[in-house]
Order: sequence, then C-alpha cells, then structure tokens
Amino acid sequence: MSEIAQPLALYVHWPFCVSKCPYCDFNSHVRERVDEAAWRKALIADMEYEARLTPGRRLSSLFFGGGTPSLMAPGTVGAIIEAADRLWGFADAEITLEANPSSVEAERFAGFAAAGVNRVSLGLQALDDTSLKALGRAHDLAEGLAALDVAQRHFPRVSFDLIYAREGQTPEVWEAELMRALAFGTEHLSLYQLTIEPGTAFATRARLGRLTLPEEDASLGMFEMTRAMTAAAGLPAYEVSNHARPGAESRHNLTYWRYGDYVGVGPGAHGRRGGMATIRERLPETWLKTPVASETPLEANTRADEALMMGLRLLEGIDEAAFAARTGLALGDVISASGLAETTRLGLVARTNGRLRLTDTGQPLLNAVIARLMA
Repeated sequence: MSEIAQPLALYVHWPFCVSKCPYCDFNSHVRERVDEAAWRKALIADMEYEARLTPGRRLSSLFFGGGTPSLMAPGTVGAIIEAADRLWGFADAEITLEANPSSVEAERFAGFAAAGVNRVSLGLQALDDTSLKALGRAHDLAEGLAALDVAQRHFPRVSFDLIYAREGQTPEVWEAELMRALAFGTEHLSLYQLTIEPGTAFATRARLGRLTLPEEDASLGMFEMTRAMTAAAGLPAYEVSNHARPGAESRHNLTYWRYGDYVGVGPGAHGRRGGMATIRERLPETWLKTPVASETPLEANTRADEALMMGLRLLEGIDEAAFAARTGLALGDVISASGLAETTRLGLVARTNGRLRLTDTGQPLLNAVIARLMA
C-alpha cells in the first residue's frame, strides 16, 4: 500500500476545562462559558486546512481529547464528525471521546452517541474516594460509577483508566481494586503507574517530602500482578499500560505507537503528517487568529528515534519493514549494536521474524532499554 493511501488518524483538541487539576498543564484554559458556534467554525476550518494537505486519505480514527471534550455540546461533536466525513471519509472509523465521569457530562452521553461517537474513554482514575481526592479529581466514586453505567448503556465500546502505585497503596489494595475494575466488564482498561511530572502539584509535594510512593519492588510487583490479572480476565496487555480484549485495542493510539500519520487540530494539538511535525498555537485566543505554530520537516534520524520510542511500547514490538518505510532508515542502522547485544544478553529484548520487541522482563524497564538502544 502506498503511503498516501494509508489510513489517517485525526485528533481534535478541545482545550477548555471547568476546574483546575494537579496534573493538567492547561489550567490557563479554565472557562465558565465558551462560544461554541465560533469554536465549531474554527475547528472545522482547521480541519479543512489539514484535508487540503492530505488528499486521498481516509480516516481510520477520530479522537476528541483535551481539556474536557465531554463538555462540548453534542451538536458541536456531530458537526465535527460530519465535517470529517465530508473532508476525508471514514474507513470503518473508531470515534472516541474522552470524558470525565461527572454527572453533568454523563447527561450528554446519549447526545454524543447519536452524533456518531462509538467509543468513550472515562477518566475514573481510582475506585475509592480518598484516592480520588488525593489525585485532585472533581468526582467521587459514586458519581464515577454512575457515569460508567451510563456510558456502557450508550456506547458499544467503553474504556476507563486507573492509576496505581499511588501514595499509601499496597499490592493487596491494588489487587482488590483491579479485581473490582475487571468485574465491570469493559473491553479496554488503561492502567498507569503514578509518575511525577515536572511542574505539577505532585512534583512540588515530592520535592517538599510530602509525597511518599511505594518502593520500587512493590511497584514492580503491582505491574506484574496487573499483567497476570488482566490476562486471566481476557484483557491481555497490548501496550505497556493498556489492556484489551482481542480486537478491542484503541485503533487511534495504535496509529501513534506504530508511527502512522495523524493530524492534530485545535489549540495545542500536535501531529505527524508525511514526515512533518505540526504544532498548533497553545493559547486559544492566539490559535483563533493564527492556528499553526510550526510545521517542521523531521530528519530521518529524528523519525527513527520517535518510531523506536513509540514502537517498543507495544507488546508486538516494531515491524522492521514498516519502520524502514516510515522513517527511511533500517532499524539495524539506528540502534546501538552494543546496546542491542547487551539488552539481548540480559533477556530484555528479542529480535525475531523481522520484529524487535521487549520481553516480559524488559517491559517494566522500557525507558532504560530505550536509552541503551539509542546510546
């Protein structure tokens, strides 16, 4: 298949939030009121710009992210879906909307489903009120579970995320929480270990000695437990932090991890289009006037580094033929020979049948393995 004929993913970024959170870097985008008609028009104009640069492509996925995209009016979501179909056309597309599990947003779910959304990703984050408060979430557990119930009644595909290795959490506590999560019967779970990102409230607390996370051995034990329990429940891991029933993997995220093309529209959105890195202006008012912040051709080595970092997240690993087609370089020419020999000897990676992948032992050490391969 020629590159131009390959499916394309579309990411629509809705930047607005209604409240601040401890790990969001869009706190300057909190708004009580938004002129949705103006924003709908501007987002569609941004899509039209990208469509002119991607002729002959069809969309395999559309993802509404943010921000808080579930606070968009269903009519706005429907107008964007209709415009996407007009501009590109859908190739049996997965249309996902990220949602906070609040009652206000859950009330919109019927409208989103009618507009064409066929997959929802809920940010539950935790299954107890104490942890939700510590994570800075606006919803409580009862509200979150009610939203999950509404989502499962309206959408054929539902995913939700949880954060583990939280402050004070033991492996036994996580085991019970994960068992409860699996009992809800969704087809997809995103299960992330808590990490401390620079510039967040968590980072400040850690620096001041007010945040104590589980020891490394305990976190590794939780990771291994997560893999075993999800696999036994029929939702094996397909990416470092994502688990799904076979066939229910996130098609949109697979595009990222397989280093396919995706276009990003809306304030702060990033994209990868034909070897070009695209970035939209971050501030909403600036984006309305001049949407594109930069469009930068990527050197082959940069594309190769990105494809390596993304592809090794997948349990399937990196297809070497696809890697060469999308980066212009052979995988063997861009990874460290000594690093490959060392990580292979340690049982962290395997290179067989035209693929390079992390082993079960290597997956918890993803960042360290990538650093060694890129050394």
